[in-house]
Amino acid sequence: MDPTPHDRRPPRRSLVLPLAILVLAVVLAARLVGGFVGQRAAPAVEPRPVTARGDLAEDEKSTIELFRRASPSVVFITTVARGFTGFFEIEEVPQGTGSGFVWDGEGHVVTNFHVIRGASGARVTLHDQSEWPATLVGVAPDQDLAVLRIEAPAAKLAPILVGTSRDLQVGQKVFAIGNPFGLDFTLTTGIVSALGRSIRSLTGRPIEDVIQTDAAINPGNSGGPLLDSAGRLVGVNTQIASPSGASAGIGFAVPVDTVGRIVPQLLRHGKV
Repeated sequence: MDPTPHDRRPPRRSLVLPLAILVLAVVLAARLVGGFVGQRAAPAVEPRPVTARGDLAEDEKSTIELFRRASPSVVFITTVARGFTGFFEIEEVPQGTGSGFVWDGEGHVVTNFHVIRGASGARVTLHDQSEWPATLVGVAPDQDLAVLRIEAPAAKLAPILVGTSRDLQVGQKVFAIGNPFGLDFTLTTGIVSALGRSIRSLTGRPIEDVIQTDAAINPGNSGGPLLDSAGRLVGVNTQIASPSGASAGIGFAVPVDTVGRIVPQLLRHGKV
């Protein structure tokens, strides 16, 4: 019986030629692409030679030496506060961080009052990363100063060199070492931008003769030292003026002459 018209199909060999052309095109394209990539990857790439440099500049050397000598005196302060768990158990939870510096060989540490304000405890991390519980010796809220004490052995303590602020001059180089945003032992540099500034303490009382500097001071720098080019303490970094809360190049430090008057009173009496 002859097939009906709708049962007739084209012979299968009519599809062979188009398929062969398609396969050939794919193979040729792959070879072209492979050859192109091979040509791009073939040349050997040699590393750039290192350019030799001379000695560091003298001011770089002095800054490096200053940090090497002064940084062991700087400490990292972590404060804790008492809080309640879900079962009404009291536990200590982290509250904040700040900076400070070793005052003497007996383990006294100077920082800002606002660093430890409201805290139930504090821990001090020394330059060798050893961590020590601290006890509160005394506070001077009107000057934003506080003294802690740790029971570290004298061999681990590097008391800071103390200078004077009465003969500072605008334009003089200064250096800040602290723990901004928890980044411990950070060095920033600048100059004395102005002298004789007045800022307001947490109690509302003015702190007089404050040093203004453009050395970057950020949250966490509070309580850290401001040093002169001899590595001597000339101020305690305390506040910044900034619309964003980060460094805007206007920082303030309590002058070391004020610190030298207040700290001995705190050591003797716990208050001014």
